[in-house]
Amino acid sequence: MILSGHEIERQIELGAITAKPFDPELINPNSIDLTLDDTILRYRDPVIDPRVEPEVVEEKIPEDGLFLEPMSFCLGSSREIVGSTEFVPMVHAKSSTARAGLFVHVTADLIDIGSIGTVTFQLFSTLGLRVYPHMRLGQMTFWKPKGEITLYSGKYQGSRGPRKSEIFRDRYWETQQR
Repeated sequence: MILSGHEIERQIELGAITAKPFDPELINPNSIDLTLDDTILRYRDPVIDPRVEPEVVEEKIPEDGLFLEPMSFCLGSSREIVGSTEFVPMVHAKSSTARAGLFVHVTADLIDIGSIGTVTFQLFSTLGLRVYPHMRLGQMTFWKPKGEITLYSGKYQGSRGPRKSEIFRDRYWETQQR
């Protein structure tokens, strides 16, 4: 079951959903908007080896905007610290963002229950597009889980700002030959 905008606002007031800073103007019929912070990360190497920590370059987004080249990828983050220990958040592009050719997540839209922090946007621009600090880029929905809850406690917990891939810390992608 997806929460309505009114219920999202009520759950924020009750403390079951975190959204800081909270601006009621960001509430939609069944989501809350997420705004872009002022920093992005770009991978230094065009090839990522999952066994090696990738190097990144940090860039500030100027007030007059940052041009994203067509078919380019970078990592940004929400200005808001968001999450919940009672509901499952999912991140989506705003419709206008998607219509401008910008993906805000490549395939990772699910935020685990219990994860509280800024959302790392996986920005893939299909067209040339200028982005600005604090622009409404994405939106988050909240879903009621069914069953016993195990809260997220992984490596991205408590994120502040964009976070590069930490796949190099994972070993689950390796298979055992038997």
